[in-house]
Amino acid sequence: MNKKRLDDLTGVSQVTPSEAGAHEAPLLRMAELFSVSRWYIKVLIIGASLLIPFLVQSNYVMRVIIYIHLYIVLALGLNVVMGFTGLLNIGHAAFYATGAYTTAILMTSYGLPFWLTVPVGMAIGVLFGLAIGFPTLRLRDDYLAMVTLSFGQIVYIVANNWTGLTRGPRGIPAIPPPTIGLPGWSLSFDSYRAYYYLILFFVFLTVYACVRVRDSRVGLAWMAIREDEDVAAVMGINLGLYKTLSFAFSAALGALAGSFFSVFQSFVSPNSFTILESVTIVTIPILGGLGSIPGTILGAIIIIGIPEIFRAASEYRMVAVGAFMVVMMIFRPQGLLGKRLYQPTYKI
Repeated sequence: MNKKRLDDLTGVSQVTPSEAGAHEAPLLRMAELFSVSRWYIKVLIIGASLLIPFLVQSNYVMRVIIYIHLYIVLALGLNVVMGFTGLLNIGHAAFYATGAYTTAILMTSYGLPFWLTVPVGMAIGVLFGLAIGFPTLRLRDDYLAMVTLSFGQIVYIVANNWTGLTRGPRGIPAIPPPTIGLPGWSLSFDSYRAYYYLILFFVFLTVYACVRVRDSRVGLAWMAIREDEDVAAVMGINLGLYKTLSFAFSAALGALAGSFFSVFQSFVSPNSFTILESVTIVTIPILGGLGSIPGTILGAIIIIGIPEIFRAASEYRMVAVGAFMVVMMIFRPQGLLGKRLYQPTYKI
């Protein structure tokens, strides 16, 4: 039996793995066992995702599943700002609209292929992210939220009134589907199965990018700013630089989702990017757990999927969703997979 010495100043833990496991909460042990960091969980998730189009025969259900994946990309982008950096952004639909209109205009007016419009839309989204990041460097909390809300409304008003570019309320119709072509051969994304695999690729790409940036020096700087801006500044972190990078990265992912939305709908109008859309996107990472990538994915499944399950009760389904959110904020304010659940505890 190990003796615990109070005068041991080496800093090495004197708690054995068996003793640490005995005092660990059952919920934490279960979360660690089924954590997405386990290789078999990753293989299971990827395999199940690839088989979904073969198991689901209904076009309506496939459309809902595609929308869930679309909102996963949107919410993961917002989670970078709200979850990693701790900044409140209520105008994420502005970046969403940027990508959608960029792809729609370039494909319908200039005949560019979808694969070229995606990086252009993401680049314009980054510019918008920088544009909102620089003026708000000294703003926090409610004041920052008001600025981002105003930015979202500005983009909506411009899209609604600049008829020469966006066609205003009439929108941009007849957006062609993406195609992959070689000389003498081409493949068009004109079915729900094809669109599902396209958005699934974007989801995998987004998750990989978020995990990599979270574990990088930039991600650690974002988390330091989230915990305490003043302490982060004292430790030598450039607040302006890293806040701006956070908005730019988030805007790029929002524009990526917008590019997919435009070709999937084959129609873009300002009504798709209202303040209600931003509120829906904000709700997803809050429900799932700010800073948690698996929690954000789970939040998108709940917020987008559950209302469709209860669509038959059209008069009461949103009331039920609202009541569920109220209960969550009371009994689980950190979210379903918030920091206390998914983050491993440190041994003393």
